[in-house]
Amino acid sequence: MIIASRTDIGRVRQVNEDSHWAVQLPSGIVAAVVADGMGGHLAGEVASRMTVDSLQASISNAAAGMTDEECEAMLQSAVKQANEVVYTTASSNEQYSNMGTTVIITLVEGERAVIAHVGDSRVYKANAEGLVQLTDDHTLVNELVKSGQITPEEAAVHPRRNVIMRAVGTDPEVSADVSVYSFAPSDILLLCSDGLTDMVGHDLMLETLRTETLDLDGKAERLVSLALHAGGDDNITVVLLQGDANRIEGSVEH
Repeated sequence: MIIASRTDIGRVRQVNEDSHWAVQLPSGIVAAVVADGMGGHLAGEVASRMTVDSLQASISNAAAGMTDEECEAMLQSAVKQANEVVYTTASSNEQYSNMGTTVIITLVEGERAVIAHVGDSRVYKANAEGLVQLTDDHTLVNELVKSGQITPEEAAVHPRRNVIMRAVGTDPEVSADVSVYSFAPSDILLLCSDGLTDMVGHDLMLETLRTETLDLDGKAERLVSLALHAGGDDNITVVLLQGDANRIEGSVEH
């Protein structure tokens, strides 16, 4: 398994409120986490870092060969524990009041990827068939789109497009959405904060992930550079996971 990651403060923000972690565990499972914090002065940075640290402690000893149900239960428990840590800190420290964070967790073992998420950070899968978003944004505008009240195009420019309906640390209880997907050796999984997806379109992300002349580190670097070039309005974090070094079929040179 190949792992590549990049994070950048962007061109506007004074603090990088994103945190991430990606590693192959002793069991052979590859674990990756991206968290995008929110809150007042420094609070978002604290929320995302606390969440990643808590998840790292919960997940690091994950055993190989878990069933889908066992994996889901472990991830739900890990998210609930992180939520308790952040919520308790926010409730007892005025400077951290109302802090919270999105989170995405991906565990890859063999040909299976288990993904848990809260908020609007995303996971995509890229392969010969294209680029598919695997997570469903927990946002107000996404709820409006799903109910038919607005179109996806209207959602992209909606004045409340940044309103998140579910986050870690903002409420006493939280539940993650957990899904299981197939993972082929040549697939690339992209985990990212909205600092990437708000700046870089679907087609350009896919073109980058298909570029033969870039290794996985180069692709991560290119994605962050594209977001910066488009304005860099937010912190940008990218984690890429690939089963082996084979290029995606139908790759293009750029």
